[in-house]
Amino acid sequence: MIVIAGWIQVDPARHAEAVTAAQAMMESSRQEAGCHAYHITQELGRPGSFRIFEAWRSQPALDAHFTAQHLKDFEQRITKLGVRSLGADLIEVASWKPFELPPHLQGAVGGP
Repeated sequence: MIVIAGWIQVDPARHAEAVTAAQAMMESSRQEAGCHAYHITQELGRPGSFRIFEAWRSQPALDAHFTAQHLKDFEQRITKLGVRSLGADLIEVASWKPFELPPHLQGAVGGP
């Protein structure tokens, strides 16, 4: 399993356009073979700042993602939005399993 933890910061005035581009990217990437998770989220209180979380079954699945047309389209769209910072870390994961919340946090689900 390969996890990509990334970030991108664009001109805050172009935030809404970045959200639109990110939504299209997530929807298409989630359909790819070998994609376990694909999220682009906004950083609270930081317009134009986003975090990227991806999980891929294997390096070949990630390599195929890098050649996908929707990634090329996203890159073209996002470069027009005043990119100020962009980067990512690649993490190789030996195993992946659901995490059970500790008992003191389980009560938070469905709370007030």
